[in-house]
Amino acid sequence: MNILIVEDSLSLRRSLRLGLTNLGFTLDDTGDGAEGLSMALTGDYQLLILDIMLPGLDGLSILKALRKAKSNIKVLVLSAKDLPQDKVKGLLEGADDYMTKPFSFDELHARLVSLMRRGDLCVALNKICIDDFSLDINLKQLFYGNAEVVLTPNEYKIIECLFTNQNKVISPEKLSEYIVGQYDVISKNSIEAHLSSARKKIKGLGGYLPVKTKRGFGYIASNG
Repeated sequence: MNILIVEDSLSLRRSLRLGLTNLGFTLDDTGDGAEGLSMALTGDYQLLILDIMLPGLDGLSILKALRKAKSNIKVLVLSAKDLPQDKVKGLLEGADDYMTKPFSFDELHARLVSLMRRGDLCVALNKICIDDFSLDINLKQLFYGNAEVVLTPNEYKIIECLFTNQNKVISPEKLSEYIVGQYDVISKNSIEAHLSSARKKIKGLGGYLPVKTKRGFGYIASNG
């Protein structure tokens, strides 16, 4: 997935580039509004992370120009302007989501995943591949090669969470929240049991689940 970041803070651009690259995204960035608009209109980007207060051309003007040009790029506004009217204005001008600074990187990632699942992006991004595995997010199915791995709902949710956060260690607490929500809890032993069951099913097909345990920290899905 190609992401464009238009943000005038060099340190924030570097931080976002490092974090999102580690998650497997492909990135370009600029600190100039006019250059950002040109890149968004001519480049092959699926998602734009956009600041509002920019030199050259402000973020709202970029939004207006993109929507006037019938661009389907998904736009996540990331701005220090945090008043309700600022958020409303950004959304009405064409933003798909709006986050305020300072922000949690985990929340930013979650919102990007949510945007990936919406509309046209689902067609291109409904599959996540790691080694010989393909996870179809729309159909809620995991394949090893051409063979489907028949998973229970909880087994699937664990693997979906780890695959969508590939190359990132996910704690048992985060997995629990992903599976049952923030108002319930699933124990680490239960998570281990679900992973063990999934591994056995995959081993029966001749494969090995690309998920490793980082003792004391959690789990990570990555290419072998």
